[in-house]
Amino acid sequence: MKSEIIEQLGQTELMLPAILGRGLAANDRVKVRLSVLQAAARHARDPSGPQFNLADECHAVGIDPGPMEALVNRSSLPSGGRVAAPGLGSLERAIWDDVAVMTDAVAAGDAAAGEASQSRLSMIKAAAGNGTSDEIDLGRIAKFTALGESGDSLHRLIMDLHKTLNRLSAGNAEEILAGAHVHGLLAQDRPLVEAFMRGVESTRKLKFGHPGLDTTAARTSAGLTIQNDIGETDAHVVVVIVEPSAVTVTYTDIHLPRAKFFAGLFPKFDIQWSGFERQNSAGLGEDGAFYLITGRFPCADDALRASLLEALGASLVFLIDWNKARKVLRALVPRSDAIRILEWGARHRFGHRGFLELGGSELIASVVRRAAPTRIGFGERLDQALGRDAAVDFLKSVLRISAEALLAGGSVRLARDRIEAELARHLQRVEAGLFKVLVRQAGLAREIATGIAGFIAAHRAERPFDRAGLAAQARHIEEKADRIAVEARSEVARFGADRAIERLVNRLEDAIDELEQAAFVATLVPNRIPETLAETLGMLCAAAVSAAEAAATAASAAADIPENHRVDSEDALAAVGRLVEAEHSADAAERSVTTIVLQGEFELKCALSVLELSRALERATDRLAGFGHLLREYVIADLAA
Repeated sequence: MKSEIIEQLGQTELMLPAILGRGLAANDRVKVRLSVLQAAARHARDPSGPQFNLADECHAVGIDPGPMEALVNRSSLPSGGRVAAPGLGSLERAIWDDVAVMTDAVAAGDAAAGEASQSRLSMIKAAAGNGTSDEIDLGRIAKFTALGESGDSLHRLIMDLHKTLNRLSAGNAEEILAGAHVHGLLAQDRPLVEAFMRGVESTRKLKFGHPGLDTTAARTSAGLTIQNDIGETDAHVVVVIVEPSAVTVTYTDIHLPRAKFFAGLFPKFDIQWSGFERQNSAGLGEDGAFYLITGRFPCADDALRASLLEALGASLVFLIDWNKARKVLRALVPRSDAIRILEWGARHRFGHRGFLELGGSELIASVVRRAAPTRIGFGERLDQALGRDAAVDFLKSVLRISAEALLAGGSVRLARDRIEAELARHLQRVEAGLFKVLVRQAGLAREIATGIAGFIAAHRAERPFDRAGLAAQARHIEEKADRIAVEARSEVARFGADRAIERLVNRLEDAIDELEQAAFVATLVPNRIPETLAETLGMLCAAAVSAAEAAATAASAAADIPENHRVDSEDALAAVGRLVEAEHSADAAERSVTTIVLQGEFELKCALSVLELSRALERATDRLAGFGHLLREYVIADLAA
């Protein structure tokens, strides 16, 4: 814009968008200059501390980082309380100049506000006194950067000027482009702004009426500059500068975890992040600080830049009330899982604002009271009640259901009902997980039964067999099964699961005890027993193996029934039927052994050991059959429910 002729024509208001743009650029510069001043003071006090690391921030606002680096890294304390560094006087003058540019810009848009701001600047500058040398008192630096507990301060003035400039810039935009307030754009800027706004609009609905996401864009000396206010927090903004060869993202936040969360939202783009620098004396947040990070994405391809801008715009809604959501979730699950849930919500475009709109912690509390009043205690964390993975999965579903319900305009009552149903399903899945323990137990029972069957087969074939090894292995398996049973009972009590599961665990534990006893007795059987007895014992072993296999199959199928798979209920009942048939076969084989022994003439040791072995195997199949009957009752009751 040819400013001289415009002023001559008395149309200075036409220059307002450009003036406001310069004021906002001065605001960006003065913040970086104040950060440099703070860094110089820190280095002077502690030369062994971190070196200059504000190069990206300087680049982003058009400041040559070379002199700034020299200023910081060569700062010292030659005399008490005074910092000396090359260029400190020039830096101070530049700070005053930037603030003057801001006050002039405000005056151009709002004469009264401009006059008040210029008056404040004059008084602050007069109180500070002249400082043009390369030595500055530490107290002077503190006054420059501090918000000030009482009275006015330079930093407070800068904050107020920035707010006013944002208001004036939004109210005096040359046009609205795709929802953004824009001015001074070049032709090549427009599709990039539209890409950014495409992203913003794609997720804007997920803020559910919360203020924020207003966007301004302008062509400045640094390039195309896009700024979004995100939410209501003063220090929470993102500034994107698009240059021909790179996109630079500057992000400020009072919450460091949220800043890190934001930086992790763009895995498809190799953004080079720097910073996470704590900016002290900002007068923002609970501890008077905020964090500033800068990301640089080298790229000269228009399509790729547009893709990044769209992703940036789409991500911003997931930052609104993020810390509030994180606090709610970390009361329910571990802190790392809370962030993992929020990342999932952002990645799948559900977000967390819907969850908060429906009540957040109060929503979860009411759902628990209605769906599981006896299963989950007051104040109990969900990962303790459901297990860690199940709790995370449930809370992901809560985020999804909340967003879907509000987007569809459904009732809050319906959303709560859906969440209650989801919690009930997860509680059922806890029980399904306990059924996996039953499958493990049945597998251990089969392992012992198979070992005994192998012994009988080796005996009939007159092959050598390690009887002591069989007994030792059975004893080891029985001890392992006992530990599993103890853990299962503890889980049943902890989760408040159906007590029928504990009874099923007990039946299988009893069966394993009987099989371990059978393995022990097998070590006492004489080296040679009549074939008729060996053949019948083989049939009995086969029945025991078959019963254990059927028990495992039935438990595995029953575990999936809460998912409403009717075919699994049919599989479970069919397996129970096979288990009962195996028990009948075992009964018949045990009676055959008894008949053969009592009707025949056998050595006492042979007769007693064979009878005891057959009875132990038959008792094991009885226990397995008892497990089957209990399981049938459980399945039928579940189907009826």
